[in-house]
Amino acid sequence: MTRTVYLNGEYFLENEAKISVFDRGFLMADAVYEVTSVLDGKLIDFKGHADRLNRSLDELDMENPISYGELLEIHRELVRINNINEGLVYLQISRGAPSDRDFVFPNPEETDQTVVLFTQNKPGLANSPVAKKGLKIISIADERWGRRDIKTVQLLYPSMGKMMAKKMGADDAWMVQDGHVTEGTSNNAYIIKNKKIMENLESGLARLANPFNKIIHKRRQNSIKGSKKNILAHYDLSNDFYRLWLDSTMTYSCGIFLNEDSSMKEASIEKLDRFCRKLKLTKNDKVLEIGTGWGSFALHAAKNYGCHVTTTTISDNQFSYVSDLISKENLWPQITLLNSDY
Repeated sequence: MTRTVYLNGEYFLENEAKISVFDRGFLMADAVYEVTSVLDGKLIDFKGHADRLNRSLDELDMENPISYGELLEIHRELVRINNINEGLVYLQISRGAPSDRDFVFPNPEETDQTVVLFTQNKPGLANSPVAKKGLKIISIADERWGRRDIKTVQLLYPSMGKMMAKKMGADDAWMVQDGHVTEGTSNNAYIIKNKKIMENLESGLARLANPFNKIIHKRRQNSIKGSKKNILAHYDLSNDFYRLWLDSTMTYSCGIFLNEDSSMKEASIEKLDRFCRKLKLTKNDKVLEIGTGWGSFALHAAKNYGCHVTTTTISDNQFSYVSDLISKENLWPQITLLNSDY
């Protein structure tokens, strides 16, 4: 069935709607968008989307060419015409199509903005299997432009992130900057902090699986033989994977933030240095580190305090990574790196 879409005040069949090749949304990504969900034929949180649309337009110094009431009526009409029970309505407003490509904004009195809306039918949206089993997520560095608070159509990097996730066998990705999740590529990021909610997952029918989980856990005990297997299963997922979401020091655990403006890297370095200060390390000291990680402590201590560090790991990937770092920093005289179980 051919959809009906809305374009600049009129309704068209989708194959009849036409937009100029000079439209700035197409050439400059000079456009904003919103996506409103439809469940049981009703629009979900329309006002919230309309408010965010106005904010995005204001930030781009762009007028809203359509009133709240008109926009609501168009949404409802498209849902009705296209018989959408579960799905979404996509809205996009660009600065319009001037007579030619130019970096200078066109005069709004001479160039009409472009307003486009269309629907997407998503049967089963409310009872999607994904809502029950969840998504497999990877984390990637957030490398979008600095004004990502404006909901523009500049979605190339999130699209690239989605493809990174697919290549790694995951469903989607969360973008991360300075240790904080900024946004999902095509999903909303929620982190549950209420412990009781999590505890309820272990009650009721879930308890029936406990005997089987105990058997599985027992087979993964950290024996001399089992430790190697468990470490490889966790830390040898790949250095590239951990590099995506750790800071550049590759320090794995908590940092110490001296103030609200501290970056994750600064917090990691403060933690490493606090270890050294508390130990009162000097060039005459010898330090034994069990669990090398990606070498941040060993390198920091040897480089900044002149001590000798013997560090051991049973992760092949970490051993290779740290070996390269030690060579790069010319610290082999001060660091003994072992690939063996302590």
